[in-house]
Amino acid sequence: MSVRDILKMGDPRLLRQAEPVMQFDTPALHALVEDMFDTMRAANGAGLAAPQIGVNLQVVIFGFKHNPRYPDAEPVPETILVNPTLTPLSAETEESWEGCLSVPGMRGVVPRWTRLRYEGMDQYGKPVVREAEGFHARVVQHECDHLSGILYPMRIKDFSRFGFVDVLFPGLNDSADD
Repeated sequence: MSVRDILKMGDPRLLRQAEPVMQFDTPALHALVEDMFDTMRAANGAGLAAPQIGVNLQVVIFGFKHNPRYPDAEPVPETILVNPTLTPLSAETEESWEGCLSVPGMRGVVPRWTRLRYEGMDQYGKPVVREAEGFHARVVQHECDHLSGILYPMRIKDFSRFGFVDVLFPGLNDSADD
């Protein structure tokens, strides 16, 4: 349908607690999901949360077969997740680099659970239940953080591993992150 503007860090709308979706299988929800995928793909993102385009609802999308900004990442199934809950499957965490469409041109090392289960609904109100690990688990956690008003720099423990992509990774083509 259309590519939407992505809010950038500093916009107070990114810090809100997103509201749960109460009605499923509506034209408005279908249009939102379609716009989110159009926006994510136009920015070469790995995922997108509705608050990033100014919609204060608990809706995230993610997934790709291959992402040029994360060339070593395994494919992540294309997913629509509404009103999600995350459950870690172990206490083990891993630190790795993240970027965000709302924090363009920057990357930082963020700790995340290595394995989790995510549950929610799709846009039709059908249950979505999956277990994820690795980059898949990282992407889900990153996107769901947006629903709580958390941007990845808020999770960074060591700011010596946070900076501009072109300085940290010379030659990496990274016009947008997420």
